[in-house]
Amino acid sequence: MKRIIALVLSVMMVMSLAVGCAPKAVPSGDATTTPAPAAEETYTWRFAHEEIDGSVQDVYVKKFKEIIEQKSNGKVKIEVYPVGQIGDATQQCELLQNGGIEFGIVSPGNTGTIVPENQLFSLHFLFTDDMDKNAEIFKTSKALNEMLTAKYLEKDIKVLAYWTEGAMQWTTSKPANSPEKWKGLKMRTMPSPMIVAAYEAYGANPTPVPYMEVYSGLQLNMIEGQENPLFAIEEMKFCEVQKYLTLASSNLYVTTTAVNPKFFDSLSADMQKLILDTVEDLRDDSFAIQAELNGAALDKIKAAVDIPIVELTAEERAAFREESKKAYDRYAQMVGADGKKILDTLIEEVKAIESK
Repeated sequence: MKRIIALVLSVMMVMSLAVGCAPKAVPSGDATTTPAPAAEETYTWRFAHEEIDGSVQDVYVKKFKEIIEQKSNGKVKIEVYPVGQIGDATQQCELLQNGGIEFGIVSPGNTGTIVPENQLFSLHFLFTDDMDKNAEIFKTSKALNEMLTAKYLEKDIKVLAYWTEGAMQWTTSKPANSPEKWKGLKMRTMPSPMIVAAYEAYGANPTPVPYMEVYSGLQLNMIEGQENPLFAIEEMKFCEVQKYLTLASSNLYVTTTAVNPKFFDSLSADMQKLILDTVEDLRDDSFAIQAELNGAALDKIKAAVDIPIVELTAEERAAFREESKKAYDRYAQMVGADGKKILDTLIEEVKAIESK
């Protein structure tokens, strides 16, 4: 993998040579000829995300591109790279760290071994069921925007915003509406130790599988279930090869808008403000995008596939919530005192916002 990353990084570095440095005008025989004015400097920035065209991340990144290019009057161009064009999600993160790309959507599920503390997002029933309150948490949380962001920065990842692609739902080959029914179930997860621990708390057999291999894995019964927001379940057609869709809303799929810190620090104050203002403009949009795509996805699933759709009852959710606490203890053991402090602070912040 390191050779692949090195090769991709070399290619990307060649592509990143300065775009707007116009050569100086060379005077003709007339010594009084006025040199042509230098062309205005322009920039090309690369933004990679972890999903396919039309996904929540893709819509978000293209909106970022639209706003940046418009506000800069064309001075900045954004090249968008969906997953697979320059590597998988983990390789894209390494490119971001190394400066091979400027921006990336970096999800905790793919970076748990890089920033272990971010695995708190894999814990079930951590956030509220109210998306407006979750939006307030992501915007104002000290635990996230200061404490956790500092951990990312230590790994050469500057987080500009935390946001969600929606609540996680389950598709399985067998009923999954109680913890007892999860015993031994081969559940596909992202390559995150904490996601694995979250499903082990229910007695499942978690199996990390690359995103683009999930459909075939389900089809061949190498895995028996997977978790994703509804938009991803629909666009990847997972219900075609599953027997049950459970609307669990067990946790939020949280991701980050991130930038290479050395690149960001090298920019002028005006350019930094352009980026920060654009990210701020997209806070509300990110929640609107996921709500629209996830809502439409459920309708599409119902129209396309004859599959039982199970919504957990209050009692069933309470049973899962109780079992999920085992994973909270595992998190503290995995990440140590700093991670536990971040989690404890976030839990108190969530409680405070819920009580409003």
